[in-house]
Amino acid sequence: MTEIAGGQAQSANQGRRQEKVGVVTSNKMQKTVVITVERQVTHPLYKRVVRRSKNFMAHDEKNECRVGDTVRIEETRPMSARKRWRVVEIIAKATLVAPVPEVQV
Repeated sequence: MTEIAGGQAQSANQGRRQEKVGVVTSNKMQKTVVITVERQVTHPLYKRVVRRSKNFMAHDEKNECRVGDTVRIEETRPMSARKRWRVVEIIAKATLVAPVPEVQV
């Protein structure tokens, strides 16, 4: 523990918020996006590298994220029952895909 002016104690990790980089998988809610974060871990028995993914709900104040964007999210106070992250920046925009024409039946 380190001492701060005023006699308050602060731990070494306090003030450090986690950051993660992931891809936007859904933006259908207002001011909320779903981010999929992938990581690679070694399997404990087979010693092979396997992919693990997890979804995070993140606050997008300006509604500027689109599906496929790569974003950086940061841990924050609870915004709702499942939302504890916020979008810090958009690292890369999704590439535009030509729309598929609808088929008349």
